[in-house]
Amino acid sequence: MRGPGAAMQRFLCPLLCLWALRLPAGTSTAARGLDVASYRERVRAMFYHAYEHYLESAFPYDELRPLTCDGQDTWGSFSLTLIDALDTLLILGNVSEFQRVVNVLQEGVDFDIDVNASVFETNIRVVGGLLSAHLLSRKAGVEVEAGWPCSGPLLRMAEEAARKLLPAFQTPTGMPYGTVNLLHGVNPGETPVTCTAGIGTFIVEFATLSHLTGDPVFEDVARKALKALWKNRSDIGLVGNHIDVITAKWVAQDAGIGAGVDSYFEYLVKGAILLQDKELMSMFLEYNKAIKNYTKFDDWYLWVQMYKGTVSMPVFQSLEAYWPGLQSLIGDVDNAMRTFLNYYTVWKQFGGLPEFYNIPQGYTVDKREGYPLRPELIESAMYLYRATRDPTLLELGRDAVESIEKISKVDCGFATIKDLRDHRLDNRMESFFLAETVKYLYLLFDPDNFIHNDGSDFDVVVTPYGECVLNAGGYIFNTEAHPIDPAALHCCRRRKEEQWEVEDLMREFYSQKKTKKFTLKRAPDHGEGENAKDPGDASSEKAGEKRNSKKSSHSLLSCPSQSFNSKLAVLGQVFLDNT
Repeated sequence: MRGPGAAMQRFLCPLLCLWALRLPAGTSTAARGLDVASYRERVRAMFYHAYEHYLESAFPYDELRPLTCDGQDTWGSFSLTLIDALDTLLILGNVSEFQRVVNVLQEGVDFDIDVNASVFETNIRVVGGLLSAHLLSRKAGVEVEAGWPCSGPLLRMAEEAARKLLPAFQTPTGMPYGTVNLLHGVNPGETPVTCTAGIGTFIVEFATLSHLTGDPVFEDVARKALKALWKNRSDIGLVGNHIDVITAKWVAQDAGIGAGVDSYFEYLVKGAILLQDKELMSMFLEYNKAIKNYTKFDDWYLWVQMYKGTVSMPVFQSLEAYWPGLQSLIGDVDNAMRTFLNYYTVWKQFGGLPEFYNIPQGYTVDKREGYPLRPELIESAMYLYRATRDPTLLELGRDAVESIEKISKVDCGFATIKDLRDHRLDNRMESFFLAETVKYLYLLFDPDNFIHNDGSDFDVVVTPYGECVLNAGGYIFNTEAHPIDPAALHCCRRRKEEQWEVEDLMREFYSQKKTKKFTLKRAPDHGEGENAKDPGDASSEKAGEKRNSKKSSHSLLSCPSQSFNSKLAVLGQVFLDNT
């Protein structure tokens, strides 16, 4: 494996997130007269219009059907929209509803059910959503138990859900099946063909689980799956779209950055940042070279044959719009902006991104004309705006609000756009609309949100393993936009030499803080919500009726000693001196 040389230190710098998202001087949101505060409040109203109608008409089902004002189970039977929307509630400042929903989920969600569930979707939406909410609980004013963040009811729920997925990884290659029965494991007749993203999108959630619970099995299976994909790349450095997890033979050999592959690349970068892992970043940088060499044409990315590099599909897929945001995370902002502007021209043409767009013809692809309110272009705009303050990025946010409200809003929520050409609607509101689309829009228009913390403000909490720094910023979003606090991964492990290093650094910090204008805020015992603009209890009684569920007993999770191999990497963000 060829390493990236000196560039690696830049990419794996502990301050990477803050460096990549630093704000240039002399920029102004008023450059084009956009009323940011007004659009922020419109996004808030969008969220509550969708959320309240989910509670009224669809709970406890997974998703709202906005045209018929009822609900349906889709990816399991988890009240999925409630889990997906939970951390968005806190980002909007609604601590009281966050607290209520935490109780609802504890009482009403059961994973011991005879349901065939997507391993990928259950991980990113359920495990990721529960982990994020667990780590944000104290900030939201939830009364956390002794030992938090190394224990807690939401963490136990996340662990239970993840354990239901582990049978899928029991293959000769370590690459998981795409579907698992939550009660019985992998069905005997289950297809062994899984998409690349369905194999390589676990390291963020599973490594977080391992670090918090002390059980290495989650991170181990996620790493094994990542490395299996890496091992089976083509001679020209590309991976295909679908692979047989038993034989490791590629079934679909189209290589690109979009559907079926996308979050594999995303998790190599985010896993590298979260875990300060040089190997993961090196893998991505090698892939990035091949992607540029074979798939990039005039700042578009096409689909090519993975072994030959010849173009197989000259199309842009809406799921590819995450790529500029990912480029910004490795500091490649100029290329990111050029690609973003290409994608933005498609949005302007249709008022949304069609699932497939034929680049040479400049139009939609047959039967792929829909827009299910996906977040990816907005996500990239949020990242790039933090890096550049270019008002063009706010204009995309403005256009997204206007388009979604005009085309998609109905009496009971927001409906998937079935065809962008004539604005026909479909009877579905995916949970990612509240988890991702609305969240990224709100964060684009809310520069002072706690998520954007630059490390100058943080909490020190006491754990069974000593003091722990949290809420310092640098949050890593999983691919469902659930933010993970990277500092939390260092709270549940202890060795004497590590403890001494932390204490020495803290003493040095305290002695310098008077001259460096840091804000040190020791968290109260049970936490306090920040940004508590609480616009109302968001129909706190509407989900009063909950499905009956089995209550399983759990012992408190322990955090045994583990090796300390990322020496104060995340804490480095806290001690950043911007002077």
